[in-house]
Amino acid sequence: MNILGNLLPQASQPPRAKQQQRRGIELKSKREIEIMRQAALIVATVLKEISEMVQPGMTTADLDAYAEKRIREMGATPSFKGYHGFPASICSSINNEVVHGIPSPKKAIKAGDVVKVDTGAYYQGFHGDSCITIAVGEVTPEAAKLIRVAEEALYKGIEQVKAGNYLLDLAGAIQDHVVASGFSIVEDFTGHGVGRNLHEEPSVFNFRTHEMPNVKLRAGMTLAIEPILNAGSKHTRILPDKWTAVTVDNALSAQFEHTVLVTETGYEILTDRSKV
Repeated sequence: MNILGNLLPQASQPPRAKQQQRRGIELKSKREIEIMRQAALIVATVLKEISEMVQPGMTTADLDAYAEKRIREMGATPSFKGYHGFPASICSSINNEVVHGIPSPKKAIKAGDVVKVDTGAYYQGFHGDSCITIAVGEVTPEAAKLIRVAEEALYKGIEQVKAGNYLLDLAGAIQDHVVASGFSIVEDFTGHGVGRNLHEEPSVFNFRTHEMPNVKLRAGMTLAIEPILNAGSKHTRILPDKWTAVTVDNALSAQFEHTVLVTETGYEILTDRSKV
């Protein structure tokens, strides 16, 4: 998740604001990792099911109600609901909405929409967090390319994850792929550590920066990696609801996110939907 406005939740919170919340990077034990696998599996299950059920005419409130029901059925609680006052179990952001869209019974999904669904589950003391972008029916060639590149960028970053590498290794891989594809990276929001808290150290940038320390990755770290791409300008603005971020030029936006475990030899994608 990202969080915004005056209380920005991390994955989408300005880096400096997030820095005030962190108390150090936690390395998870084998027992804690196993619990996180279960939390992440719940998230992956919900997102896979939502991706298969979305159709024109549904509302974002329908998706939110489904996600909350399924999360609770699997023995977890929604990570997002009530977090810094966020009113729902998912963030649902459509087309030019970048992050933190609030589900509503008045917001109907249409054919051709680009729908971002971000959700988290809290299970036995730990969180899983993931986001997908769904093409509803037939979308424009530009939208299809944006979605494809956003997912590719996520995996370009994940491929750089292993003990001994650095956060800017994955940030650079993401940035290079996005820029080469002709899109922009949203810099207002970043990824984050995840575990006992929904947002933990470190900030996980999607672009090269010297604003924060270039953290060396260690086995046992768990990261929410989440590149956010715009078809136009990288800049965003917040709507009056204090949550929803939109593109300043009304261009489309896409996002993908996984919770990833750093291992000695590489990584494990905990929210891998192919394992559901």
